[in-house]
Amino acid sequence: MFRRSIYKTPAQLRSMVEPGLITAAALDAIRPLVRAGVTTADLDAAAERTILARGAESNFQLVRGYRHTTCISVNEQVVHGIPGERVLQAGDIVSIDCGAQYQGWNGDSAVTFVVPDPLRPEVVEQRTELSRVTEGSMWAGIAALAAATHIGDLGAAIEGYIEAQGPSSVSGEGYGILREYVGHGIGRKMHESPSVFNYRTPDAGAEVRPGLVLAIEPMVTAGGEATLVEDDDWTVSTVDGTDGAHWEHSVARHDGGIWVLTASDGGAAGLASFGVTPVPIP
Repeated sequence: MFRRSIYKTPAQLRSMVEPGLITAAALDAIRPLVRAGVTTADLDAAAERTILARGAESNFQLVRGYRHTTCISVNEQVVHGIPGERVLQAGDIVSIDCGAQYQGWNGDSAVTFVVPDPLRPEVVEQRTELSRVTEGSMWAGIAALAAATHIGDLGAAIEGYIEAQGPSSVSGEGYGILREYVGHGIGRKMHESPSVFNYRTPDAGAEVRPGLVLAIEPMVTAGGEATLVEDDDWTVSTVDGTDGAHWEHSVARHDGGIWVLTASDGGAAGLASFGVTPVPIP
């Protein structure tokens, strides 16, 4: 049986730049729309318009049984929430996952927002902190890719960052890291080998070398890590009802360094505090 290598050629890496930028543009289009009173279907439609206008297609819609451009997860929902008539409320924490396929290559990225709520500043603060910790752990994993020898180094960096943040203000204990849902390789398909765990594992994992492209996506909760799948057969929610957050970028390792494909600046702003400077794909 033919098995595609997990490592891309320089030409293939260059082909992944545009779908990454299209994915970033779709999430940028959603950003100013996230406010109380907007439906999740409205946000999904904005992403779809952007992707189609750039001559691409939603790779989420290529997944069997799924017909939306994004996954939008609110509060105790962590990932795979289905856009629809749900109206965002003040104080909601909202994770939006999106991807685009362009000329046979894929991008995949996710961001988390907190809807302003002047009447509940403590809720906004707790949810903003959860998002900050999750985003920071993603950048820790991306930064690790610059010097890692094996993929397991990324999971250690992600979990280490989360541990260093101390206890969650909600549970009083450490933040939860989802175990059943992990990052992945990306290329001709949105989901490819290898798996990218967001926690330490005894297996070092595949070798990190030029040509590796990964979707690094920690999914973190303010409480326990146990989840369940809702009756819609897609939405993943926390068992204990605590909030979740999800951040993701598609990242390439090449001969000159790393480049975040789904960030317009290649990840420069997010990587600065880790002392890593991204290098454009030649």
